[in-house]
Amino acid sequence: MPRPLSSPGDACRQPQLSEIILRAVPALENRPLSLFRSLSTVGVFTLASRILGFVRDLVLAHVFGANALTDAFFVAFKIPNFLRRLFAEGAFATAFVPVLTEYKTSGDPRRLGEFIDHVAGTLGLVLLVVSLLGVVAAPLVVGLFAFGWVMEGATERLNLAAEMLRLTFPYLFFISLTAFAGGIMNAWNRFAVPAFTPVLLNLSLIGCALWLAPLMEQPVVALAWGVLIAGVSQFAFQLPFLHRLELLPRPRPGFRDPGVRRILRLMVPALFAVSITQINLLLDTVLASTLVSGSISWLYYSDRLMEFPLGVLGVALGTVLLPRLSQEQAEKDASEFDRTLDWGLRIALIFGLPAAVGLGVLAGPIISTLFQSDVFTARDVIMARLSLMAYASGLLAFIFIKVLAPGYYARQDTRSPVRIGVIAMVANMALNLVLIFPLKHAGLALATSLAAYLNAWLLWRGLVKAGRYTARPGWRGLVAKVVLACSGMALVLHWGAGALSGWFEASHTERALRLGGWVLAGVTAYFGILFSSGVRPTLLRRSGGD
Repeated sequence: MPRPLSSPGDACRQPQLSEIILRAVPALENRPLSLFRSLSTVGVFTLASRILGFVRDLVLAHVFGANALTDAFFVAFKIPNFLRRLFAEGAFATAFVPVLTEYKTSGDPRRLGEFIDHVAGTLGLVLLVVSLLGVVAAPLVVGLFAFGWVMEGATERLNLAAEMLRLTFPYLFFISLTAFAGGIMNAWNRFAVPAFTPVLLNLSLIGCALWLAPLMEQPVVALAWGVLIAGVSQFAFQLPFLHRLELLPRPRPGFRDPGVRRILRLMVPALFAVSITQINLLLDTVLASTLVSGSISWLYYSDRLMEFPLGVLGVALGTVLLPRLSQEQAEKDASEFDRTLDWGLRIALIFGLPAAVGLGVLAGPIISTLFQSDVFTARDVIMARLSLMAYASGLLAFIFIKVLAPGYYARQDTRSPVRIGVIAMVANMALNLVLIFPLKHAGLALATSLAAYLNAWLLWRGLVKAGRYTARPGWRGLVAKVVLACSGMALVLHWGAGALSGWFEASHTERALRLGGWVLAGVTAYFGILFSSGVRPTLLRRSGGD
């Protein structure tokens, strides 16, 4: 089915933008490629996307602030975004890519083409029905996801959120098809395009906030239009690349296709297991709707900041580890399987713990620098700081989950993560109900973090009991050295940050320069102490030949 990506005549013409992007990332499935190099490659693209995402949030905070209107938008945006993460990038991606890979390696282009056509048609039909139902039932859906507003009788806020949900819900249709296209390109080792695509959402929201909002009677509705425009743009952006690979589908529903049925069977147990974090965050939103105005926005901005290191490190680790672990499982190489998991956990510790400590210590300065304005006030900074510190305390657990879960999926065991996910869900809800009263919105964030540690511990214990993971020598020494280095870094950052009031009074430029300087000082202190204690860069290596 796929044709060669170059021909003799290609040397006579200039490369197009699509080709430049397609060649930008090496094939991560290349066995001898260092895992750390693969991790760095995926991480760089994720980092670029997250940086622009912060620019987006900075613009939204400065233009709209944190209030009842932004709460309405974030609810309208979170609902389709949650479903997108749950289905398109969660259970569907987990089930689709392995089955697609089998068809690809079968060497039968006709069967491959029919399979892609049937998946596209079936997925598109289901998404169309769900999207139409979401648009029609928008007021009911908003009431379910923000029942606190119903109890308050906040009719105007509910109506505004429903109006925006009618615009944002179709985003689920387009972004899910975008994830489908991205899954195909990932199977052909074209990682750059799917990694770049989220940039379009950020650009659309920034553009609508700055130029469309002033033209509208209710400016915040411009953001809902931005989401819809982004969905269409992201899907359309993928099509030329699929066409170039000669994999552009001709959608035909195929519920009886064996491959489609297999995907559906695999999705059922994976649906919850791959989405536990998103469900926990959604529960935070539901309960936050019962608190004071601004609570949902404070949690949103805190979550966005926490997702920065989680995406760059955690998601990249999961992306790199799953194919390697799957290959080692297929080869029945238990020793290499064990070594790869151990490597992932060590990388998570070395980079995840200092990220968590730094995010917690500098929570106030970071939020003040990025978001403080006339509409995002000092009070908003203080409130968002509390929830960010709570989320930061669980960052290491979130990253550990990204490392440990592939250890189950590589063995085609989706039931164990489901059971563990249910336990973590129940624990999260119980902790929410306990901590929301004394700590308000910060209690919801802390409950999510504590549930994540329970989730990670249960995943780790399951692998150990199954004989699939045994900690390799040197862990105690490494933990001691990382904790020592993090302690030194924390002292430097705490001393440098000073009182939060000083950040409120500084100009934006002063805050940015000061924050950048102390982040650099903290990173230098951490790696300086780590290197002095005997940790060397060779620890990061994990190539196919080791």
